[in-house]
Amino acid sequence: MLNVDQIKNGIVIDHIKASQGVRIFNWLGLGKAPYNVAFVVNANSNRMGRKDIIKIDNTIEINFDILGLIDPNITVNIIENGRITEKIKLQLPEKVQDILICKNPRCITSTEKIPHIFHLDDRAQESYRCEYCDELRGAADFR
Repeated sequence: MLNVDQIKNGIVIDHIKASQGVRIFNWLGLGKAPYNVAFVVNANSNRMGRKDIIKIDNTIEINFDILGLIDPNITVNIIENGRITEKIKLQLPEKVQDILICKNPRCITSTEKIPHIFHLDDRAQESYRCEYCDELRGAADFR
């Protein structure tokens, strides 16, 4: 049985779709972190079958919109003094800015330095629509 120590103050990113944890681990730059990080791959889960978990023994800033784009079913637990003080259930954000990039060459964002703004178009399909030209992008297309 695998045993990972309890963290005193930090963050636990739980219920990550199996094999998606590495994407989050790399995006957060946790491989170079100067604090302890536990990355569990393919853990048993009654609800999901298999899941990934990331335990960060530090409090860091995380963009929950990007985490929601990676996997809207993630749960983020904030740990203080060894106890869960906040449980955040992520979902697909309604609006994202400068996370998705419009690929339409005729879109104003391709010629002007303006924010790339997308609005959730279809939650089931995880698709977003460009605010300027209506181009569709998938949630997995973030940079």
